[in-house]
Amino acid sequence: MSSSSERDASRPPVTAEDLHDAVRLAVAALGEAPPEAWDGNAGSLEWECWETVEHLADDLFAYAVQLGPAAPPLDGNVPFVWHSRRPGGPENAVHADRTAGPAGLLQVLEACGALLVAVVRTTPPERRAYHPYGVSDPEGFAAMGVVETLVHTHDLAEGLGLPWQPPAALCARTLARLFPDAPTGTAPWPTLLWATGRADLPGHPRRTTWRWDGTPRP
Repeated sequence: MSSSSERDASRPPVTAEDLHDAVRLAVAALGEAPPEAWDGNAGSLEWECWETVEHLADDLFAYAVQLGPAAPPLDGNVPFVWHSRRPGGPENAVHADRTAGPAGLLQVLEACGALLVAVVRTTPPERRAYHPYGVSDPEGFAAMGVVETLVHTHDLAEGLGLPWQPPAALCARTLARLFPDAPTGTAPWPTLLWATGRADLPGHPRRTTWRWDGTPRP
């Protein structure tokens, strides 16, 4: 295993284009789901697949608006109202109109992804904004968006019965940015699933709790 300092010194950054690619691939994969599958649970989550896409869209929206102000808060979230539509459901500011069907739901996801992509592209790299896993920079918020997209699409693919295999290089860049202590001698996608508590990884105990480190890196 490489040390975190060795990884940081040579790592390629996570970019707005990486986030764009992640969302594009996710929307394309989820678009193959049959309409009747969306009311089932997303993998091991307690949320329906529809709710999980809303949650993912809401994550991307929340990261964009957190980073967006000229002077973002460093000690809390921009004060949007988040609420759940049912007990136990995700608390979101973003909700999709169910009458628009799965195609409309995926448009909401694509739109929120595009919002974060645009904010990351246009925000000065020295800007910092609050996140409970560490005050972060535009690259960090892009990487958070990538992680949310890749792993929640994994949850959704399990619930919807779809294949999902994101690019290894994208997973590797995201691991290096947010999980610098993760193993480096294992395949990136299984390692990212392990890092987020979703899979076993040979030679490493299964994670029951986890969090990334969003603080800026060299």
